[in-house]
Amino acid sequence: MPTIAQLVVWIIVGLVGGTLAGLATTWTTKGYGMGRNLVIGLIGAVIGGLLFRLLGLWPGLDQISISLRDVVSAFLGSLIVLGALWAWQRWGRTA
Repeated sequence: MPTIAQLVVWIIVGLVGGTLAGLATTWTTKGYGMGRNLVIGLIGAVIGGLLFRLLGLWPGLDQISISLRDVVSAFLGSLIVLGALWAWQRWGRTA
């Protein structure tokens, strides 16, 4: 079970990663809005963290600190989530 400090770090990193991914995909300063950016970022942080852990890249992502590698992991995970949502919207509705 994660501690309160870990949850706060995940929320902050997820918000930053989701906002960066929203900015990179929509080219607006708001991205998808604070709520959607947070959700995308949190899911992206989990996916990015799992992916980096499975590949053995950047050990120590579960430390209670906010670092550039945490934000990069959340950003890349958020891009994966947005890519999956785009693919689902494009091909899921036609089936």
